[in-house]
Amino acid sequence: MGIFEPYRAIGCITTSLPFSLQRLGTETFVTLSVGKAFHIFNCSKLNLVLIGPQLPKKITALVSYRHYTFAAYGNNIAVFNRAHLVATWKSNHSAKIKLLFLFGEHIISVDVVGNVFLWPFKGPIDEINNLVPSTHIKLDKGFTPTTITHPDTYLNKVLIGSEQGPMQLWNLSTKKMIFEFKGWDSPITCCVSSPALDVVAVGCADGTIHIHNIRTDQELVTFTHSTRGSVTALSFSTDGQPLLASGGSSGVISIWNLEKKRLQSVVREAHDNVITSLHFFANEPVLMSSSADNSVKMWIFDTSDGDPRLLRFRSGHSAPPLCIKFYANGRHILSAGQDRAFRLFSVVQDQQSRELSQRHISKRAKKLKVKEEEIKLKPVIAFDCAEIRERDWCNVVTCHMDTAQAYVWRLQNFVLGEHILNPRPENPTPVKACAISACGNFAILGTAGGWIERFNLQSGISRGAYIDMSEPRSCAHDGEVVGVACDSTNTLMISAGYQGDIKVWDFKERALKSRWDIGCSVVKIVYHRYNGLLATVADDLTIRLFDVVALRLVRKFEGHTDRITDLCFSEDGKWLLSSSMDGCLRIWDVILARQIDAIQVDVPITALSLSPNMDILATTHVDQNGVYLWVNQTMFSSTSNVDSYASVKEVVSVKLPSISSAEHSQVEHSDELVNATRPKDTPVFQTEDKQIPDLVTLSLLPKSQWQSLINLDIIKVRNKPIEPPKKPEKAPFFLPSVPSLSGEILFEPGKLSADEKNETGDEKQVKKARVDLPSSRFLHLLQSSKETNNFAAFTDYIKGLSPSTLDMELRMFQIIDDDDEQEVEKMPELVTIEQFLDYFIHELSYRNNFEFLQAVIRLFLKIHGETIRQQPHLQEKARRLLDIQSLHALLSYVAELVLSNVVQWDIRER
Repeated sequence: MGIFEPYRAIGCITTSLPFSLQRLGTETFVTLSVGKAFHIFNCSKLNLVLIGPQLPKKITALVSYRHYTFAAYGNNIAVFNRAHLVATWKSNHSAKIKLLFLFGEHIISVDVVGNVFLWPFKGPIDEINNLVPSTHIKLDKGFTPTTITHPDTYLNKVLIGSEQGPMQLWNLSTKKMIFEFKGWDSPITCCVSSPALDVVAVGCADGTIHIHNIRTDQELVTFTHSTRGSVTALSFSTDGQPLLASGGSSGVISIWNLEKKRLQSVVREAHDNVITSLHFFANEPVLMSSSADNSVKMWIFDTSDGDPRLLRFRSGHSAPPLCIKFYANGRHILSAGQDRAFRLFSVVQDQQSRELSQRHISKRAKKLKVKEEEIKLKPVIAFDCAEIRERDWCNVVTCHMDTAQAYVWRLQNFVLGEHILNPRPENPTPVKACAISACGNFAILGTAGGWIERFNLQSGISRGAYIDMSEPRSCAHDGEVVGVACDSTNTLMISAGYQGDIKVWDFKERALKSRWDIGCSVVKIVYHRYNGLLATVADDLTIRLFDVVALRLVRKFEGHTDRITDLCFSEDGKWLLSSSMDGCLRIWDVILARQIDAIQVDVPITALSLSPNMDILATTHVDQNGVYLWVNQTMFSSTSNVDSYASVKEVVSVKLPSISSAEHSQVEHSDELVNATRPKDTPVFQTEDKQIPDLVTLSLLPKSQWQSLINLDIIKVRNKPIEPPKKPEKAPFFLPSVPSLSGEILFEPGKLSADEKNETGDEKQVKKARVDLPSSRFLHLLQSSKETNNFAAFTDYIKGLSPSTLDMELRMFQIIDDDDEQEVEKMPELVTIEQFLDYFIHELSYRNNFEFLQAVIRLFLKIHGETIRQQPHLQEKARRLLDIQSLHALLSYVAELVLSNVVQWDIRER
């Protein structure tokens, strides 16, 4: 186990697999594949409601039905009840499963070699777990299945398209092929059934769409895509408009009018990659599309010209990110990718993630009749931010690939800023490095020509250049500037040139103060503002740490065997993290000058960033579109010894974080999905709270609830009514109930009426009947918890009672008649008081619900203190309770004393 353990991946929306839609009640949910797991989004706002667990292999086919999700991986099919794996169907397919299709209450699975199985999954969970297919069909060897669909009203029949071109109609009940369509001399890529009977739409790899009548085997109409590539997705509109949507491998969505038999509109920049799935919502003018560019979008047809407009979407990077950085105290991550997008990801709430706007890209592209990608800024190669100025002006500056200008961003509005920073406009060269001062007022830019210039972020005006007069070209460095940095007081500015020269400048006067040479080419620098250490990466794969104030080398770290991709200091400056193309992530202890941990990842890390709280590490990887999070184990454990987690010299192999945060599922908005999908017979499981050793656990109740128990007498006097309540003329019928904070309806126990008293006889028989009556739920839970020595249920019950109800329950077993003839110790009231003392002793020993129990104990002793004082056997219980209370007070006092002595000793030592 290493210091950093895999946590989860963010920024992954979907892969190149078609989605599956399901309608549950009034809500519609879409299930998307994300590699080895799946996401479920609520289509009303496209917010993530559920993340499925990780599977051993990548998902190859996906389909959903009500609260079930069926995912094919390899030769197996996993069955999930929401996010819980309930069954795995194995040992039927001899090859990888390619297609899954929902066929009523059956699932059809098709593998790459032509085996077709029919699974009747309807039934209890036990039957689903041990399910075997009811039908098996073997297709011809020269028939490779590519798509499957069910024509409406065709009982037990499916259409199967092939890579060779023909299409076959099969009867699954008789296991016979009814008819084979010759095809269109092109591989069939997709096929859907239309609202009209006997009519299907078939998409081919040559870009043609064929509307075909399968009953008469006649071609009705043929459409051809104007762009190159195959037809990858089709969907018919069902809201009364005769529309057919088609998606292609170039990312274009075409809308065809079936009545006029012509093209109605084209969405050219719908997606940046092949469109994998299209679906019109039932009886709604809304179209959903997904693509391999890691995005899912919804389009609505509500414009006067009939063209669709973008309604809502969710997307991540469509190309691997290049650089990342934590923002907003670790709650967000800024990320720049090769897809020319600058994004902000939320670590806490996924729906807050978004792409920063580059100001009307779509409108400008449409006006100029060019692609959006041509108007977007080039990929970001470096950026810096200053949180202190978020509300004042632009607080992010970015450098772009082969671009002579730097751009500023206003992160408060998530938009590109109004200023463009143009260093040395008379001799422009690409900007390679940038930094923002600690005050957030200035941006320092370094160019490929060795020029360094300072700009004011508020006005965008240049505030002077840093020039070394000893250089032959009158610039800062004789070569490319690979990095710039500022200290925390705007006193020093540090810059590094590719030739290996490090220079320290006076920030305000822009004068050179000192310089030194490393002796080899420098490719990257990272500066820690609070300890004044500068980390440099050179071509010799050595990491060097310099003290900028003392101007000397203080540390030297070696160990990487390939190009070092990124460096990162911890917030306290004690750790230095480095990543390399050799796949290693190494953690160096700056104080002890040694490596404390090293992990080997199967995909090399390209960028990394450690959160300010040092609890989460974010990494990006080669050919991976997501941002991967790792948890710092030392921050979530009772021990602070790093050596217990670190591997020191050994390199430990670790897999990339999965989509799920654990082996089980992660549910973000589980309430809406559970309410929409929970079957009536599904049990609800509660998780057991874990007690932290040597610490007390609070009840998490509102402060007013347990404080009201202490001051209940004062509250009763204050709330005493001035006049008695008046009986209404016509009182409505209702069941007498007791209010509770939990919202659960509790009915009052039955009471003996006057007629019942007359029937029972004299007063002694009435009293005996009262004693023999079954106890209330309060006493029943107390007695049952005492027998099992587990008071969790009783504690949860009394935590849900109102203060006045709990006071009434405690007063119910007060001893009123002392002249009872039975033995004193066997009186039911004393037995209940003794059980209550045992309950307090047990709960205080485990230190659970601490503040709530203290309030209950005070109220209990106030009511029954005199009774306990008069009974010797209860006095022993009370002394034991006092000892436990005193022990807690002593431990608290000793802890405070030790802490104060440590602080005083530390002050004397300093």
